[in-house]
Amino acid sequence: MTAAVASVKRGKRMTTLEICCYSVDCAQIAEKAGADRIELCCGQSEGGLTPSIGALMQAREKITIPVHPIVRPRGGDFCYNDNDFAIIKNDIARIRDMGFAGVVVGILDVDGHIDLPRMREIMSISGSLAVTFHRAFDMCQNPMIALQQLADLNVARILTSGQQQNAELGLALLSNLVLATQNQGPIIMAGAGVRTANIQKFIDIGIRELHSSAGRTVPSTMKYRKAGVTMCADSDVDEFAHYCVDGEVVKDMKNLLEMMSAPLSQPA
Repeated sequence: MTAAVASVKRGKRMTTLEICCYSVDCAQIAEKAGADRIELCCGQSEGGLTPSIGALMQAREKITIPVHPIVRPRGGDFCYNDNDFAIIKNDIARIRDMGFAGVVVGILDVDGHIDLPRMREIMSISGSLAVTFHRAFDMCQNPMIALQQLADLNVARILTSGQQQNAELGLALLSNLVLATQNQGPIIMAGAGVRTANIQKFIDIGIRELHSSAGRTVPSTMKYRKAGVTMCADSDVDEFAHYCVDGEVVKDMKNLLEMMSAPLSQPA
């Protein structure tokens, strides 16, 4: 048994489960199923974009667990022009003023390093918001230098797959990041491909927070379906289906984490 697993089994800490939700409906499902925190987004096909003001307002009204909206004005890379950056700052200020618990954001420069001047502005605007630096981290040139820079900025956590396509493939870097932050620095939150089947691997290296979409595709409720017309540039996309959180998967993940954190029974 590794030291990390032993610590969890002795009940010294409970791993936080954050669920990525692309609608308020999904956030409600995730909360009911036991999620600890919501990352609220739109634009699932783009990897997560800033939710609308209407979605933000509804989330504040309907969701009681912490909600951290993502602020990402477009898909693609994380190197933003002046208009993009102005939008990011305005969105963060609005999210701050609406009373959310945190925000998820990340900016790189043209050379693939953390854009420090802009991140300093973001940290200043964020105020009391807990700032998560998202998977822009996985696109940066030097993750250990980036880690130190984000620590100096007092970023609350880093969402990362260990600079691999999924977090299981990135276990080696994730382990190094955890070791580098075991005494101080941002929380390392593993995300991308986190499932019940591989949770143990992340616990083994000392990960304290996990991020998962726990999703599935659900069919449209429409009975009439117009053939031959699509609203999407990709004609192969099924527009009579949408992505949503699977509450049963969230429950399974949460139950597994609770089992791992339960104190071991003592011998008589």
